[in-house]
Order: sequence, then structure tokens, then C-alpha cells
Amino acid sequence: MNWDLKDQVVLITGAGRGLGKSVAELLAQSGARVAVCDIDGTTAAETARGIGANAKHYAFDVSDRAAFLAAAADFANTHGHIDAVVNNAMLLKYEPVENVSPATLDAMLGVGIKGAIWGAQALLAHMDAGRGGAIVNMASPVAEKGFPNTSIYSLVKGALVTLTKTLSAELGPRKVRVNAVAPGSVPTPGAMGLNSEEEYARRARTIPLRRLGSAGDNAQAVAFLLSPAASFINGEILHVDGGIAAAG
Repeated sequence: MNWDLKDQVVLITGAGRGLGKSVAELLAQSGARVAVCDIDGTTAAETARGIGANAKHYAFDVSDRAAFLAAAADFANTHGHIDAVVNNAMLLKYEPVENVSPATLDAMLGVGIKGAIWGAQALLAHMDAGRGGAIVNMASPVAEKGFPNTSIYSLVKGALVTLTKTLSAELGPRKVRVNAVAPGSVPTPGAMGLNSEEEYARRARTIPLRRLGSAGDNAQAVAFLLSPAASFINGEILHVDGGIAAAG
């Protein structure tokens, strides 16, 4: 399903592959002009090239505020403004808490939390005040449930849930809607490097719908939240997880 996103100008982080790539592709198919942003310039360029004229790619580390805002400024100069930011970038690493190093902690907090804050600043600096704007953060069911060896990942996702609710209250009066999508288990290229096929089969058996999610499921949720159909939805965490968070 394509949503009515005609003429929306949207910046998506972590969009070179996986969930972010699917989001960029669907938004462009729905009429949006998209900035495909990724720390890997090669995958960002490939994704933008596959999308075509409605896409422009940028390579930068989202934890680098100056680099993030510079890319946003260039994208805004191309289209006159920015309507929405999708904070999708995340560094995935699972390990026992006693193994967490200062470098890993700093990197995961930098990408997941700093990146989302710089994304909000990028939107506010370049949105059309009359049109308003939207932010979609990428949360996770791990923000609500305990999963072993995910201490830092869960910390980041929990912070994003809190940030989403806080910014929805703070920015709502400025016509900015802030929501989050919380995908369940999706066998993306990045996640497949951390889990075996057997682990994914086990997870599928625990999900009420008895299947894993897809990148497309997640992209549809993001597109919905950016569409006119969600114009009065603000501060919500939309679970796209087959019911795993609700099942407890």
C-alpha cells in the first residue's frame, strides 16, 4: 500500500539497508522526496540510485552533530524545507553487561540517542513553520521487556520511547508530531549477523502471530505515521511486533 506523501521532504537515517532502506523506498513510492542517510556511503548511494530522482544520498555518522546538520541544510536547500525526520540509525551489539566497553557504550549512545536529538534539531532548523513537521523514532519491544545481553540496546530504545513522549508534548504546539515505531524481530542484514536462523525460528514460535516481521511491515507503519491519516496522532509508540510486547 502506498500512502499520500506527495511533496513531503523526508530525511531518513540508517537508510542504506535493512529497515531504513525499506522506509526510504516506500516513502519515495508514495510521493515523498527522501534523503537516504547512512554512515556507509556506498549503500546509501546504491539505495538512492535504486529509488531514482526522488532520492539524494548523504554519508555521515549521526552522532556527529555538525555533519548531521550540514547534510540536513543541504537537503533543505535542495527542496526549500524539511517536513519529517525518521531516526532509524542504530548500532546493534548484544553482549553480557560485564563485557560492555566504554567504546561500545559511547558509540551506541551516540548513534541511538544523540542521533535522534540531532535529527529533531535538523527538522526544527529547516521545517516550514506553517506546515509543521513530524518525527518518527525507531523504538523496540526491548524497551518494555527484559531480554538477556541487550542492556545497552534496551537502554537506548527505552530512552527513545521517553524522548518520543517528551518531544510530543514540547513540540506539539509548534505543529510537530513525534511518534515512534517499535518493530519486533525482523531478519535484516544487520540483525542476521547477530542471530542464527535457528534463533529466528525460535522467536517466530513465541510471537502471537507465529511469524517474524518484515522490513515492509515496518515501512508501512512509518509511512502511515507521516501521512495525513495520522494527523492527530502524537506521542504514540506503534508496535509492529506481531503482539509480542502485548503478550508479555
